[in-house]
Amino acid sequence: MRVNAESLAARLAADRARVDARLEALFGERGASVPRLDAAMRHGVLVGGKRLRPVLVYAAGRALGAADDVLDAPAMAIELIHAYSLVHDDLPAMDDDDLRRGQPTVHRAYDEATAILAGDALQALAFEVLARSAQARLPAMIRTLAEAAGRDGMVAGQALDLAAVGGHPDVAALAAMHGHKTGALIRAAVRLGGLAAVAEEDPRLAALDDYARAIGLAFQIHDDVLDVTGDAATLGKATGADAARDKPTYPTLMGLDGARRRSRELVEEAQAALAPLGEGADALAALARYMIERDH
Repeated sequence: MRVNAESLAARLAADRARVDARLEALFGERGASVPRLDAAMRHGVLVGGKRLRPVLVYAAGRALGAADDVLDAPAMAIELIHAYSLVHDDLPAMDDDDLRRGQPTVHRAYDEATAILAGDALQALAFEVLARSAQARLPAMIRTLAEAAGRDGMVAGQALDLAAVGGHPDVAALAAMHGHKTGALIRAAVRLGGLAAVAEEDPRLAALDDYARAIGLAFQIHDDVLDVTGDAATLGKATGADAARDKPTYPTLMGLDGARRRSRELVEEAQAALAPLGEGADALAALARYMIERDH
């Protein structure tokens, strides 16, 4: 059954509320050894956010028959990794941003040293959450998350992003950079959901990976478009930041119309990849459309 905009919005809200409640409980279940560090970690992960990656964990897992309570730990883990990456990405040595999700970035709300430590701790907490959970394929899940977050995944993408400032990469090089920086965690989110339900050899995991690869790039292209066309109040961060830093983007290489066209093509590729999953993947298909229709 095709998922309409109203039912997708309800599902997104429910999944965001679910993972938010579990993240809140995670911080509340034990005392803080260092209250200032704990507060900075909370600021980094609990102050707003789309929760897109946890939503993808839930949608992919459900598509293959996993129960929500089995999906909670990987959903939390992927969001904790994402939060750590944003805390570090905002630092003066990286993107030097003052605003994130409509609030001061962690290094502005606290200080740079605390922000670095908070990011480190959020990363470690992600693996702790996953390792403590009862998962049939826990080693595969830990490997998936580690590879996506590390030197061959998100961190590699950040290094490529920093190296590209002021440069003139072509579209293929830009796609490779975003495939690491943004796409790696999106692919991991989808795969973690899948691994909660089926074995690594299940061919549907390959279909999900093709889907995730396409939506990851579509998501980043749309982010580039929003940096040009969006407004700061809706986005919760400054607009025009990429141009100000002389960072290569899809609109600068392809124009706004070309970037939008490419994002639509990627959504079509993603939806086609879901064919082996049948109607169970309707929510994933709707999420693919959401990637390029969202306003923040």
